[in-house]
Amino acid sequence: MSYTPKTISEVVLEYINKTTFLPAIQREYVWETDGIEKLFDSLMGNYPISSFLFWKIREENKKLWTAYNFFSDFDKETPHNSEANLAGINQDIYLVLDGQQRLTSLYIGLKGSYRFFYYSWKKTRLYLNLFKEPIRSENPEELTYQFSFRENEKPNPKDPSPQYWYLVGNILDFDSAKKARQDIRNKLSGITVVEESLKENAVVLIEELHSRLFTEKLINFYEERSDDYDKVVEIFIRANTGGKKLEYSDILLSTATAKWKTLNARDEIHNFTDEINSIGAGYSFGKDFVLKGCLYLTDDLPIQYKVKNFNKPNLEKIEANWETIKSNIQITVKLISRFGFNDKNLVATNALLPISLYLAKLGKKNFFESTEQFDVANKLIMQKWLAIALLKNAFGGSSDTTLKNLQDTLNEQTDLSIFPYEAINKRLNIEPNFTDTELENLLTTNYSTKYSYLILSLLYPDRDWVDNTYHEDHIFPKSEFTLRNLTKRGYDSGKAGEYMKHYNTTANLQLLTENENLEKKAIPFDEWLPTRDSNFISRHSIPSIGDYEFDNFIEFIEKRREIIKAKLKSISM
Repeated sequence: MSYTPKTISEVVLEYINKTTFLPAIQREYVWETDGIEKLFDSLMGNYPISSFLFWKIREENKKLWTAYNFFSDFDKETPHNSEANLAGINQDIYLVLDGQQRLTSLYIGLKGSYRFFYYSWKKTRLYLNLFKEPIRSENPEELTYQFSFRENEKPNPKDPSPQYWYLVGNILDFDSAKKARQDIRNKLSGITVVEESLKENAVVLIEELHSRLFTEKLINFYEERSDDYDKVVEIFIRANTGGKKLEYSDILLSTATAKWKTLNARDEIHNFTDEINSIGAGYSFGKDFVLKGCLYLTDDLPIQYKVKNFNKPNLEKIEANWETIKSNIQITVKLISRFGFNDKNLVATNALLPISLYLAKLGKKNFFESTEQFDVANKLIMQKWLAIALLKNAFGGSSDTTLKNLQDTLNEQTDLSIFPYEAINKRLNIEPNFTDTELENLLTTNYSTKYSYLILSLLYPDRDWVDNTYHEDHIFPKSEFTLRNLTKRGYDSGKAGEYMKHYNTTANLQLLTENENLEKKAIPFDEWLPTRDSNFISRHSIPSIGDYEFDNFIEFIEKRREIIKAKLKSISM
């Protein structure tokens, strides 16, 4: 890695806001005036100010990315960078990936002003007291030189020490140290009440200041030339390790915020993510999911979650489509919430995007609330498809490839009146039913794991899911399945082991409504079952055995396994 050295005056006068700008992924300027004063004190004291990282954008690519100007006159009341006009720049440009705060501070100190509120709004500029002799303190936090943001050069009457406040930016008017020295000598020549040693101190400081800015190459920057925008973002994230960690989605949100015309992308996406996360029992969708949905649900956009896909033209398309995106993702989440999919069992959130795309293409108003028989059946098809797709891990591996294939499949359909599960399953290369091996795995799935609810939901095809909450429940109460209780019953280790092997699996689980679960509590199954009707027995796949006492648990499990197998085998969409 080789670095290019430049003088501060060269960067300030020839680079900043001429060929060098800020990318949209940069955060806003946050330094206070004391930070700028300390930076200039470090420069004068010959302390290093670290390295910088610039990203070279070829001229033909510059129109793809929004660039922002560095502040000259910073105003804390309106701390937002203005967008740079790159139209008249007929050459490659640079975007600063690391060093924004320091370069902005240098630019403000030398070329601009800093407006802040202290009892009243004050517009200040950076001055250096030339009569202050540089004495290095043992305290590293104490400044050696007296830089200060002030409203003017007038001495502070409450400070008895010698003062001659020099506007730091004036040093840029002189292309040689000799001219700068001569200028300050001329200005001090008329002052007769000041000791010559102070005047000489002023001349020395002016020479040092000129040298630091014009002669010494104190800015060392590395030039990143990659066209791989995701690599650039990774570099940016690694370079900006201080403070709050930047996430990939934060970078993309910054890019979107910069390029949306009428809406604030950051606020919109944050608020919408919170909104869908509050549906039903609550979810934990991230901004990544919403941004992925933006690409997926907007026509003619690439779906890969890469920075280069969030360029200006694409983001303008997303903004124009934003209300439709929100509506269809929200309806999808409401649907899955109604069907009992929760944060734990929704093992692949990307599986929701084909449903959202289908709903967008269906374009049917009030579909979510519709109680028409045809619509209800269509919703149940989506529920069943989603459960099977998640159980078969259809969205594992290369999810982008999978999503693109399903997007193509949906685009190819001529009849979208019914969710096209057959075409989708064919593209996913999955069957709508289960093999014997898959069934064995499903039957050994344990209680309250990420797949248990999905399996149980398939056993209740005629269930009324609307406005009901269903709980996973142990048919034979789990409180009885402890080694202590089993030993009390006189079971040997072999029989106890068999009971422990099966009690927590699908074969001993059912879905009960909230009221049913409260009624049942830990009542022994042989006592509770007689209180239920024949519909309950059929609905919950309860096998017929001679006696439902605890001693017959293994017989119950074996027969119920066969019923569940038959039901899952017979599943059809």
